[in-house]
Parts: sequence; C-alpha cells; structure tokens
Amino acid sequence: MNRTTNFKLVQSLGDEHIGHEARAVAADHLDVKVWLRLLACSTQIEQQIRQRLRTRFGTTLPRFDYLAQLDRHAAGLRMNVLSRYLMVTGGNVTSLTDQLVAEGLVQRTDDPEDRRSYLVQLTDKGRQDFALMAAEHEQWLTELFKGLPVADKDTLYGLLGELRVHLAKRQTEIETEAAEHQLTRNIRKGTRK
Repeated sequence: MNRTTNFKLVQSLGDEHIGHEARAVAADHLDVKVWLRLLACSTQIEQQIRQRLRTRFGTTLPRFDYLAQLDRHAAGLRMNVLSRYLMVTGGNVTSLTDQLVAEGLVQRTDDPEDRRSYLVQLTDKGRQDFALMAAEHEQWLTELFKGLPVADKDTLYGLLGELRVHLAKRQTEIETEAAEHQLTRNIRKGTRK
C-alpha cells in the first residue's frame, strides 16, 4: 500500500475505522498487508454483529455461534465435538452449556453410543429463539454487504475459498515439519546421554 492509497483509505474510513490496517506501512510485505486487511474486515463485521446481538437480543456472539452449531445438528452434538466446531476449550463449552440449560435453550441427553458422554441439543424454545436471531443475523449481513456488486462478492467468496484450501495445506506441511524437527531433537537428546 503506497502512502497515497493508505491516505485515501484513512480519509475514506476515518481514523476511528481504520483499525488493524493502521499498522501497515508502504515497506510491509504484501502478505502482511493482505492479512491486516482481512483482519480489519473481519473485526469490523464482527463488532457490528456483536453490538446488534447484544442490543437486540441481549446475547453474545459465542452464544449465537453455539446455538447455530446445534441448529445445524438437530440430533445433537457431543460436547467435545461442539468444542472443536466452536474452536474453544471444553471448559468454555461446559460453562456455556450450563448457562443455556438453565435458560431452557438446550438440553443434555445421554449419548446412546457412549455412556460417558452427553449429547447437547436445542430445546423447542432454543430452536424458536435461535430461528428469530438467525433471521435477523442474515438481514444484518445483507445490510452490511449491500451496495457491493454481486460479481465482486462472488469473486471475493471464491478467492477466500482458495485461501482456506491453501492455508489448510500449509498447516499440514507446517505440522509435518514440526513433527520432523521434534523427532530430530529427540534423537539428538538421546545421543547426548
């Protein structure tokens, strides 16, 4: 991003909205600039959704995401699976589950395939409450992207999909390299004794 482009972006957005991209300077590598722009866009959308969920429904984005996962899996989910889907610790899921059970939005049932596990499912009240939130959530996103041409949204969606696949491949490569380095360190430690 050259100084002129950065200045125009700050002028368009204003200092209060530039966010993460304010960190970028002309000398930064393009990969850093792309990452900061993605982060800034994601943060900006997330802040607006969080504010609307709090104002309209008195709830939080993590609670909304939790209910959304259960809505997609009507038969219920094991707590450990729910934890992976939400990318949070088991303790966070347990605490949130306790709250939502107390409010009558979810229920725990014994897992017929594993006596040590529970399945968590939406109650009828939970399904109704979530349906209302989900409908408004979709409207909010539609409002946020209003004015951006459909072709641009399609292109952006496709490019972000390619990025996800690329990052997943890189993650696998990084994990393999890390395991190889760990093995080499363990071998070296073993030969030093």
